[in-house]
Amino acid sequence: MRKLRTIEMKRLTADEFREARKMPLTVVLDDVRSMHNVGSVLRTADTFLVEQVLLCGITGTPPHPEIHKTALGAEDSVSWRHCPSAAEAVGELRRAGYVILSIEQAEGSTLLHEFRPDPQRRYAVVLGNEVKGVSQQVIDLSDACLEIPQLGTKHSMNVSVTAGIVIYQFAHDLIFTNGCG
Repeated sequence: MRKLRTIEMKRLTADEFREARKMPLTVVLDDVRSMHNVGSVLRTADTFLVEQVLLCGITGTPPHPEIHKTALGAEDSVSWRHCPSAAEAVGELRRAGYVILSIEQAEGSTLLHEFRPDPQRRYAVVLGNEVKGVSQQVIDLSDACLEIPQLGTKHSMNVSVTAGIVIYQFAHDLIFTNGCG
């Protein structure tokens, strides 16, 4: 076995990425403080052809050296924009027909691996602040909450790790399993 060189991977250019068919998933960041987390989410969004990332409230926006450090250029390929608040972004997405899913531990939440997205629908997943999570106001505006099962002593994970798990699960269900990418 031999590790592939970058040139052998035949990745899309930024222009090809912008033209490629996207997974019907939008990621909403609700007051994410760390620029490194923002960059990491953008990079993961690029990896799995996420439709767009909405950077809400105090969430930092490109151009910023700390975002670029982890995004490695994904801030130039992934469609993103700033919204004044996650609640406003969620309202806009709902009016556009998205199913709104907050990633949070909440009463009546659905375990991520038990959720089956409909390939005919568009989804928005809301990821929250590193300390407080998704705001209750946004949870109240959501169609459901999805929860990642956790088996250890900690009650939460880093927001960029959570984003990676959630985005991968959607890619698995919508692209790899159903061929809807």
